[in-house]
Formats: sequence, C-alpha cells, structure tokens
Amino acid sequence: MGGNQVSFGDTVRIVTTPLTTSRGYAERVGSCWGWTTPSVSGVVDVIGGMESDSAFNVHFEDDAVEDAWFAPELVEFVDHAPGTTMSFGDRKFVRGPEGEWIESKPPLD
Repeated sequence: MGGNQVSFGDTVRIVTTPLTTSRGYAERVGSCWGWTTPSVSGVVDVIGGMESDSAFNVHFEDDAVEDAWFAPELVEFVDHAPGTTMSFGDRKFVRGPEGEWIESKPPLD
C-alpha cells in the first residue's frame, strides 16, 4: 500500500490537507481498525479518493468524530499501540512494541 507501514491496531495520525481539515480530521489520532480494497469490498466513501484502490478504516475515541475510511497517503503511522489487548474465546493476546501479538498465558495454579 504505497510503502505505508500501518496495520491493524496501530495508532495513526491523519495528515493535514485542505480536505482533512475541512472534514474535521486533520491531525486527529486514532486506531487502524482495518483496511480494504474498495473495488472488491464496495467501500465508496474514502476520504482522499480511491486512486490507489486501498483504504484504511480509522476509529477515533472522540464520540464527536465519526470513524472513516482514508486513502493511505492520509494516514501516518504513530506506533504499534503496545499493550493493546485482544481476546478470542479463552485466548488473550497483548501487542508488543514492534507490532507483534504475544499470547498471554493464564497463571498456573
């Protein structure tokens, strides 16, 4: 995706452009909740356009700001959100500083 190193769960910042400023997203920080190929998935509202045929979904903690799909060039990597946890059934994973997901084993009795 154009050399963009963003992946699921990463902390990202929205690049300042006239478009992101007018839409209220410039310099906002959020979490990457996914990516897509719009021509396959049918996503049609991509801020920054769909020329690259890829887009990142960014979630913002601020309830006043809607999550949105962004063209890759508008999404800037901040960090891998180390310490983030994710669970699948009875398995729990913690995000490491390099972006790896490390399974957290329950303590032995």
